Amino acid sequence: MYSTVGKIQKPISVVDLARMKSSNQKITCLTAYDASFARVLDSVGIDIVLVGDSLGSVIQGRDNTIPVTMDDMVYHTKCVSNGCIRAFIVADLPFVSYCSPGQAVNNAARLMREGNARMVKLEGGRQRVEIVEALVSEGIPVCAHLGLLPQSINQLGSYRVQGKDSKTAQLILDDALILQEAGASLLVLECIPALLANEITQGLKIPTIGIGAGANCDGQVLVLYDMLGISIGGSPKFSKNFMLDAGNVMDAVNAYASAVRQGDFPQNEHCF
Repeated sequence: MYSTVGKIQKPISVVDLARMKSSNQKITCLTAYDASFARVLDSVGIDIVLVGDSLGSVIQGRDNTIPVTMDDMVYHTKCVSNGCIRAFIVADLPFVSYCSPGQAVNNAARLMREGNARMVKLEGGRQRVEIVEALVSEGIPVCAHLGLLPQSINQLGSYRVQGKDSKTAQLILDDALILQEAGASLLVLECIPALLANEITQGLKIPTIGIGAGANCDGQVLVLYDMLGISIGGSPKFSKNFMLDAGNVMDAVNAYASAVRQGDFPQNEHCF
C-alpha cells in the first residue's frame, strides 16, 4: 500500500502534473465531496481530487448535474480541502456559472478563495477560449473538459460517446489544441474513442485525464462512488467496482491507484 509515512507532504502543483506527463508517470484522480473521503484519497496518494458537479447525482440524488449551484460547489470544495494535504484539488464551475469572462473570474475566485481549490474545471471547446484566457490572466489555473459534456445533457439528449465519426473527432482534436493555446493546464477527455484520446494526448503538451477515453491518456479519473460500486442507478461501462476484491474503502482506492499507475486500468472492456 502507498504510504506517506516519512515523506515530505509537499502539495502537488500544476508544474508537478506537467512533469508527470513528460516522464510518462500516470496521474491518478478521483472525485470527492467531503473531508472524510478526501482524507482517504489523500492518504493513499491520489494525485488529483476533483470536486465534481457530479455531486448533483451521487450526493443530491438528481438526474443530472444541472441543478448544482455555486454555493454547493464552494461548500463541498471547502469540505474536501479540509481533508487534503498533498492532493491537487480541482473544482468544477457548475452550469451557467461561466457565461462571461467576468462571471467566470468571480465564480472561480470563490472556489479558490472560499473553497481552497487549486484549479477550476469548465466544459466546452473553442467557445470557451475567451473564458479560459480571462481566468488564466488572473492567475487561475484551468482544466478544460471535452468529449461528453454532462452540463449539455439537455442538448445531447442522452449520455453517449462523442467523436465517433471523423468530423466530430477532428473538432474535438482541434478544440484540444485551441484550449491549450488559450492557457488551459489540464484536459479531461470523457467518453471518446480510445484512438482519438491517444491522438490528442500525443499532440498536447498539457496532461490529459481520461474517463471512458482509453488507457493512453496521461491519467485517469472516476467518480468515487462508481469505483466503490455505490452509485445510484449503477456505474457506467467505463468504470470498475474496485470494492469487489477489497476489504475496505482505503484498500479499494489503493487498488485503483495501483491499477492506473501500472497500466492495468482501464482495460478494453472499459473503453470505446
